[in-house]
Amino acid sequence: MKQTVSLLFVGLLFFASCKKQEPEVHNLVDETVKTRIDSTLQSFVDMGDVAGTSALIFEKGKEVYYNAFGYADLKNKKPMERNTLVQIYSMTKPITGTALMTLYEEGKFQLDDPLEKYAPEFANMQVYTGYDSIAGEMILEPAKRPITIRDITRHTAGFSGRRDLPGLGEAIAEADALNRENTLADMAKKLSTVPLGYQPGEHWEYGISVDVQAYLVELLSGQPYAEYVQEHVLDPLKMNDTQYVVPESKRNRMSSAYRRSGDSLIQLPNEEAHAYNYKKWPLTAGGWGLTSTLDDYMRFAQMLVNKGTLEGVQILDSSTVKLMATNHLDESIEERSWLPNKGQVGFGIDFAVRLRPPASVEENNGVVGEFFWDGAATTLFWVDPVNDLTAVFFVQVLPHYGILHKKFRDAVYGPVTLEESPAE
Repeated sequence: MKQTVSLLFVGLLFFASCKKQEPEVHNLVDETVKTRIDSTLQSFVDMGDVAGTSALIFEKGKEVYYNAFGYADLKNKKPMERNTLVQIYSMTKPITGTALMTLYEEGKFQLDDPLEKYAPEFANMQVYTGYDSIAGEMILEPAKRPITIRDITRHTAGFSGRRDLPGLGEAIAEADALNRENTLADMAKKLSTVPLGYQPGEHWEYGISVDVQAYLVELLSGQPYAEYVQEHVLDPLKMNDTQYVVPESKRNRMSSAYRRSGDSLIQLPNEEAHAYNYKKWPLTAGGWGLTSTLDDYMRFAQMLVNKGTLEGVQILDSSTVKLMATNHLDESIEERSWLPNKGQVGFGIDFAVRLRPPASVEENNGVVGEFFWDGAATTLFWVDPVNDLTAVFFVQVLPHYGILHKKFRDAVYGPVTLEESPAE
């Protein structure tokens, strides 16, 4: 009996010691950080930068922060809430990239395949080099190489939106490729008639490339893009509040949109701001157009930080997520438009990818290895694999107001501190 009691006592001591040795979980987002985020988001509303704002953060697979401030509909004093639907604009792009990469995993294409292999209208593209004002025509040269699929995933295809370039600007306007009445096939046909703004692979210029990705999804899958992305990304992730066309039953949850004009905030009429999302149009854009909620987009972000899987459902292989979150911009590509404004970043497959810590206190804060993107109405999300952290930030203010992202990131990570140079 004594021996049995002794063994039991030793066993209890063993389990107690094991419990003591379990590592403590230290979260980046503690009570101090939560207070700092609350103060920052409230200040956006108090200062009149936005009508309403909300944010959701997960760390190590668990929710560590949520709050909302201000109004989704300022005029009618309707509060910003957790289930408020917003227009995510270019945060549609990573979803399109994910849909495309499910086909990559099926062996339907390789990144360095010429786009013309699948979309022959993009063969023999001409490149704009200037304008002959005497002859009244563009000066063109043949593309040095075909556009590749890698080009359309990293914005180096040569497609330009430069309306200020004589001749080219008029050609872009005349083609009107992104007219809502166009199908994706119409869009591609019209786009292919417009000269490229630069040689493929030589410049980074943001734009229509992701809409071409959506067209490529249709070609490779044989399905309309809207059906494919629903079946292979949105439905499996249970993103039930993410859609192009918002049904009438959900429209009372839509946030109004606002435009900054000097120090004033102008609330846009819903019939104008939501025209694309309140009707089914022929164009299902790959680069913009989706509406979503904090929780829905967080499910997408959680799938990415979990290397392609969420709640036992695999959307992508871990190696594919790694490929998407890897910089694909060679250092030789020096012309990068406004991308450097995002910080020390390169660009992967529909994500900016952080390569280095901030070089100045004015830059966006973040962790090397994170990948992220944002939207025209100043929405933002990022995936931080180092801290196993994902963040989604919603406002609805146009034009893009990047200082809010800087302040929100500083609230999460603390003010930027620069690494000291080693003493010489």
